[in-house]
Amino acid sequence: MKSILLTGGSGLLGRHLTKALLTKGYTVSHLSRKTGDDPQVNTFVWDISKGTIDERCIDGVDTVVHLAGSGIAEKRWTNARKKDLVDSRVKSIELLYDLMKRKQHQVTSVISASGIGYYSNRGDELMHETSVPTNDFISQCCVLWEAAVDEGEEFGARVLKFRTGVVLDKDGGALPTLAKPIKLYVGSPIGSGKQWVPWIHWQDVVDMYLLGIENTALSGVYNMVAPCPVTNKQLTQAVAKHLHKPLWAPNVPGFVLKLLLGEMSSIVLGSTKVSAQKIEDAGFKFKFADLDAALSEIYGS
Repeated sequence: MKSILLTGGSGLLGRHLTKALLTKGYTVSHLSRKTGDDPQVNTFVWDISKGTIDERCIDGVDTVVHLAGSGIAEKRWTNARKKDLVDSRVKSIELLYDLMKRKQHQVTSVISASGIGYYSNRGDELMHETSVPTNDFISQCCVLWEAAVDEGEEFGARVLKFRTGVVLDKDGGALPTLAKPIKLYVGSPIGSGKQWVPWIHWQDVVDMYLLGIENTALSGVYNMVAPCPVTNKQLTQAVAKHLHKPLWAPNVPGFVLKLLLGEMSSIVLGSTKVSAQKIEDAGFKFKFADLDAALSEIYGS
């Protein structure tokens, strides 16, 4: 049975994936900033800023899953924050690869998160894995992230990257942020409301990682989004429907968000319509292909 090392294993997605891997009988260990409290998981400590890493972390490991990275939408994008967003993704995998260069290991696969931010704001155009990135910050952050992960090919490792959309999970991420004003009866679409939101249910994210771990024929890059994209307005209306709340407030004007969030407003005002065709062609079956089904599961409605 495979032995899996997760970076970012203590995050929301990392916890879901850890649970799924343990259920399937895998050996799971985490690389983390602090020691963990799960007796089933071996936690090794690293400090990316100091460049220190517990060298035992790769012993017996054959698959690395790289989920580490500071939250894109958690804080305003100051220059220091931008550096942290890039370094937490790039320097972390570099630190691990540096160890792999120095020490005997049996890692054959590196599977990494990336983001649909790679495509950035593209209006109504449908983005495929072959679409080119843009020159803005979020896009270039993803370009650097993917390039750093690709260095694993030097070890002859299979490298697989998932450009992840907006993960819907009631315990964290974008959904509680979106739902909060709706619950307070002040929810409304943002900007024009016509911008595309490439969403995915967290369970499909976990299942896609499991497919990536188990199907060693998969390599390169895949979009990790549900096959039915929706607009910001459609998403807001659907969440309101599942929460049984009315939407009466006018749209939040784009300029207000630019004032509040600065450059980070591009995440919510930008439009990214993303294709899931490639991963479906690879045999992936979505449990939650449409938004209504996803929200019904999440809200138990």
